[in-house]
Amino acid sequence: MTFKRIGLFLGPILFFVLLLIPHPNGVSPEGWKVIALAVFMLAWWVSEAVPIAVTSLLPMLLLPMMGVTTLNKAAAPYSNPVVYLFMGGFIIALAMERWNLHRRIALNIVRLTGTNADGILFGFILATALISMWISNTATAIMMLPIALSVIDLLRRRISTAMEKGMDRFALTMMLGIAYASSIGGMATIIGTPPNVVFAGYMRETFDIEVSFAEWFVVGFPFSIILLLLTYLVVVKWMYPNRLGKFSGARELLEEELAELGPVSKGEKRTLWVFILAAVCWIFQAQINQMLPFLKLSDTAVALGAAVLLFVVPVDWPQNKFLLEWKDTEKLPWGILLLFGGGLSLADSLAETGIIGLIGNQFAGLSTAGWLVILGLSAVSLFLTEVMSNVALVTIFLPVVGGIAVGMGIPPEEMCIPVTLAASGAFMLPMSTPPNAIVFASGHLQIAQMVRVGFILNIVSVLLVTLFVKTLLPYLYEMG
Repeated sequence: MTFKRIGLFLGPILFFVLLLIPHPNGVSPEGWKVIALAVFMLAWWVSEAVPIAVTSLLPMLLLPMMGVTTLNKAAAPYSNPVVYLFMGGFIIALAMERWNLHRRIALNIVRLTGTNADGILFGFILATALISMWISNTATAIMMLPIALSVIDLLRRRISTAMEKGMDRFALTMMLGIAYASSIGGMATIIGTPPNVVFAGYMRETFDIEVSFAEWFVVGFPFSIILLLLTYLVVVKWMYPNRLGKFSGARELLEEELAELGPVSKGEKRTLWVFILAAVCWIFQAQINQMLPFLKLSDTAVALGAAVLLFVVPVDWPQNKFLLEWKDTEKLPWGILLLFGGGLSLADSLAETGIIGLIGNQFAGLSTAGWLVILGLSAVSLFLTEVMSNVALVTIFLPVVGGIAVGMGIPPEEMCIPVTLAASGAFMLPMSTPPNAIVFASGHLQIAQMVRVGFILNIVSVLLVTLFVKTLLPYLYEMG
């Protein structure tokens, strides 16, 4: 509470102090005002003194008051198409949750992985990651946790006393696997995690580069899979091996969980068809537009089209029941949508007042140090997101990183992609990301265990993202 109170007063104090200080040489008066606003927002975002979405309204309030820009220009980024892309993705996720489609998919994936202890762990990690590609990491972790706890409880009752230590490790790695896979899976798609959406919006607004669903998938999916496999090896095989071997009764438990769901409902089937239609349109958007140019498909149009379908496709026509009702949108994280808008508005102002260009100029001629710069920026992004919101971090950091890339004379995506990917990899602390907090509440792990594993995975992630960007990224872009 004290930290929040400090942030509450520190933000506006720093804001007014900076406004009273003469602007440095090389920085325009308007640019200095935007820097003051950025510091204000950073203090509130880091401390979470007020809801993050409320902080995101400050550009629309203060930029016109300071004479930096007009209200219309400050408000325009809040209606960026990327904001509506993510809203559509959220609505699809709400439909999957309403009809328990995500739970059925997860259980079936786990059932395919066998009854070996490590196989069950791999199944949960894989299922969690695949679900998290399409719905929020928080919702994924909440959905997977009770399934995992029921598996742990059943298996613990069927082992001997001599296997207790192995069972404790099995439970520990199950919890860590769900938390980490919830974050890693979201890296694979543009709608899988908020930082990806912030990246797409920033590239569109600042560099007029359109990052489609398919283009991100070509990059994000292989990176996500590689990191997921490394996570499994580090957590399950290296740091906490359980050596339990094969379980009896595991398959029966999964069958019981599936039986509780009952037969596939009409709502599940129709939600699945809408989901498949959206995924096909996202992935094969370019080919569809070539064959049917009048459609003018975009990622945002596909997301909104799927969202509309969910409200008009009936489940029970006589009862006037549809796949989604408007009351279901009460669960929609509207604050995240405001956060995107506020971040984009701040980024626009930083660019228009010359701050981004000024930062970039400081790095001109450093292209020979590309590897070290990317490694350093990725490390900063990843370790900072342990103590602050990854969305707020990316919102603040991307304009700086984009300016560095311009100053070094390299494509901005070569810098911005690793920073974005790294921001989704907070593995060390329970408070770093909601999935970490959710599994920590299970009581099956201690903070020291999470820190130990998380630190190793942080290092692995930073090295992997640097290697990935400098070696495979150019070829993947050519393929995409």
